[in-house]
Amino acid sequence: MISIIVPCYNEQEVIREMYSRLSGVLCGAGEDFEMIFVDDGSRDKTPAILKELSQGDKRLKYIFFSRNFGKEAAMLAGLTYSGGDYVAIMDADLQHPPELILQMLDKARQGYDQVIAKRNRKGDSAIKTFYAKMYYKLVNMMVDVKLTDGIGDFRVLSRKAVNALLSMQEYNRFSKGLFSWIGFEQATVEYQNATRAAGETKWSFKKLLQYGIDGIISFNNKPLRICLTLGALTVGLSIAYLLYLFIMILINGAVDVPGYFTIIAAVSLFGGIQLISIGIIGEYIGRIYYEVKNRPHYLVKSTNIEEKE
Repeated sequence: MISIIVPCYNEQEVIREMYSRLSGVLCGAGEDFEMIFVDDGSRDKTPAILKELSQGDKRLKYIFFSRNFGKEAAMLAGLTYSGGDYVAIMDADLQHPPELILQMLDKARQGYDQVIAKRNRKGDSAIKTFYAKMYYKLVNMMVDVKLTDGIGDFRVLSRKAVNALLSMQEYNRFSKGLFSWIGFEQATVEYQNATRAAGETKWSFKKLLQYGIDGIISFNNKPLRICLTLGALTVGLSIAYLLYLFIMILINGAVDVPGYFTIIAAVSLFGGIQLISIGIIGEYIGRIYYEVKNRPHYLVKSTNIEEKE
């Protein structure tokens, strides 16, 4: 059996079409499947539509969160409640074509533990493409796992890969990194970029920026080492400047008093380095703070899935 996990947040305009296309593809192929729609605290009619659809199709399972916990929590909930030998993760907005699932499933049955869908960027604006490429170049210079442009959460996982992901119960989750970290046999299926079928994207620039920071900090300590390097460089420059002043005293018998610009420049530079370093250290300490609280990743308000013993 294959479990399809579909995180949802305010998708009332597209959720019926998503269900229709997905179930049509899988029924047409004669697959044994379940669809797990995880509603991440939607404020529109998405939960009501899912309840209505589930009454006519027992293969449609739903999980409703008590509030918005984020897509990472929704994917984790889907993985936790899934019962399939293979598990697929895809978005509800139809930017992940349901028709591709069968091709990915065929690959998985050949022995691959991760079959990953990779999209091209056809149709994206030049600015968005540029920023995406720069982001992946920057991240891959800093993180300990390999991330690829065009590869996201759309993939089919074997039960072995799912169990590996569930064994990592860290609070601050970055799934792209986790998928790469667990390894196993992987295959890639390419597809054409598709636009959102209806509704609006939930990823604002602020959320994308936060997600990017999560990716950099979650899988390495290089930012901390950068702070150490900047500190060492600053000390080196300070010692060099002191030696310069000492030599000037020996040569001239006196030293010119630095002017206003020199003082302001030095204070601004060193102050900036200190604040950036404190901010980076604070990010790591904040993550430790959330981890030691050991709070649940999400709270389920209601579901039609029986919990596994």
